[in-house]
Amino acid sequence: MANRRRGATDGDFSYVSRVVKYTLFLFNMIFWVIALVMVAIGVYARVSKHAEAARASLSVDPAVLLMVVGVLMFLITFCGCVGSLRENICLLQIFCVFLILIFLLQLAAGILGFIFSDKARAKVTELINDAVIHYRDDLDLQNLIDYGQREFGCCGGTAFTDWQHNMYFNCTPENRSRERCSVPYSCCLISKDEAVINTMCGSGLQLQNFLEAAELIYTNGCIDKLVDWIHSNLFLLGGVALGLAIPQLVGIMLSQIMINQIREQIDLQNYNHRHQSDPWR
Repeated sequence: MANRRRGATDGDFSYVSRVVKYTLFLFNMIFWVIALVMVAIGVYARVSKHAEAARASLSVDPAVLLMVVGVLMFLITFCGCVGSLRENICLLQIFCVFLILIFLLQLAAGILGFIFSDKARAKVTELINDAVIHYRDDLDLQNLIDYGQREFGCCGGTAFTDWQHNMYFNCTPENRSRERCSVPYSCCLISKDEAVINTMCGSGLQLQNFLEAAELIYTNGCIDKLVDWIHSNLFLLGGVALGLAIPQLVGIMLSQIMINQIREQIDLQNYNHRHQSDPWR
């Protein structure tokens, strides 16, 4: 489909397809709205925390990650929305370049993570250990860790004794917390029939050996459980990766088609302008 541009001559038609134009606009509008929601949730979660807790957990705060991803998505999709509506080559090129960079970074991260699996594991271990240290500093992080430990049936990074690194759970004489030498309740072997969860079920279990503790809590670390889950769900992860890649490839394809159509239109207008100004040419 082609539409006549305002101010064009009788022989000058726009070759920018309305289907491509408005499909690209709607594609970007959907992700633009999603980005706004992500930023709004991230900002609300961040400002609702106490100032001390917010500063202490900045590096492992899920709200910060949500805001960063949301802002980046907002800027990229803004270029796509305005670029498609205004038929602006510059904005469309920025949109396309960013999508290509993100796609290549995702591809490189997957390849490097597979090749350097030991280093990737060490980085994940570092992040989980950092999260354990800040467990009580951030409610969002706390809920995320509790959910992970319950779902994977694990406790701590490499073992349940990793909770020794948390200031509220360690066994040092200086620790006056009631949770001294304990582990979070999400480590406990809780029956599904229990209507009320005993949040102190992990009390004092860091003082027990593995066999004794295993009767009451999960003793294996979450890193090994996570690795086992990844190996068991490679097809699912591949499907998720493909689901993330397809919208990016569609955006790249549509933006390139539109850029080419706009350039063809500009070339045609320049050609008509030259021949109208010099009919003997």
